[in-house]
Amino acid sequence: MTPAPELAPQELRVLAAVADTGSFTAAAVALGLTQSAVSHSVRGTEAKIGTVLFTRGRRGAAPTPAGELAAGHARRVLRQLDLLVADARSAGRAPAGAPPRAAGPLRVAAFRSAALHLLPPALERLHRRHPDVEPEVRVVRELGAGTAGEVAAGRADIGIATLGGSAALPEGLLTGALAEEPYSLVHPAGHPDPRALPLVDWDENCGSYTRAWWRRQDWIPRATVQAEDDGMVLAMVERGLGMAIMPALSLNGASASVAIADLGPDRPTRTVGYVTTPEAASSLAVKALIRELRVGHQAS
Repeated sequence: MTPAPELAPQELRVLAAVADTGSFTAAAVALGLTQSAVSHSVRGTEAKIGTVLFTRGRRGAAPTPAGELAAGHARRVLRQLDLLVADARSAGRAPAGAPPRAAGPLRVAAFRSAALHLLPPALERLHRRHPDVEPEVRVVRELGAGTAGEVAAGRADIGIATLGGSAALPEGLLTGALAEEPYSLVHPAGHPDPRALPLVDWDENCGSYTRAWWRRQDWIPRATVQAEDDGMVLAMVERGLGMAIMPALSLNGASASVAIADLGPDRPTRTVGYVTTPEAASSLAVKALIRELRVGHQAS
């Protein structure tokens, strides 16, 4: 069996930088290298792996499917090296017999309502127990690869995702459920016939976990008002512009001008949970955040 090629961390950094910037020149600037050094490094990496990782052209360097896969692995390996250092330092500084405290950057990807309402209390508790953790939260739309895709690509250590949707999660990720959210009918308070109102909707709504329910409801019209996100949907309902079918997280902070009606025992629900990689799941910071997210779910 041919031994696997040995790639140095610097080669992985170059690979990830070219994939992230889409250009050998931009990657060179980001890494403080010359363009020729970046080009030489990529050619060497391609030779070691035995396949083309980037297509070169006037518009820069676009990763091939093999390049996308390799860049994701590169980011995850580099991140694991960072976590190794952070966790080892924390263990070395911990008093004898005391558990180490997590420290360093913690990269979180979350969809909008989770970033607004689910994460802040968990991060507050995390800060009290592990004040040296530095959260970096990015809002990612739950369309296409979504937050799970960010984790698989090595751009996030943990993602807050909707589980059980139509798109299968990338292979090899670890998941855990945090909350089962019911959907409700949301309409202007006091309206005599809310079901007669136009439907306000957004692209991230109605995954496969709710689609069958929607098909059975002959009273729900096609969306006549399409909004950018759930926050805009709620604002439009508050203004009397329509009604909507929305999950519980999206309704946090709804004003008194909005009425929330239960859709009954057959109502749709969605599962909100976390997604991470096996290697990140063993890190102190990710384990600590998962613990706080679970505490928040048990308390709610």
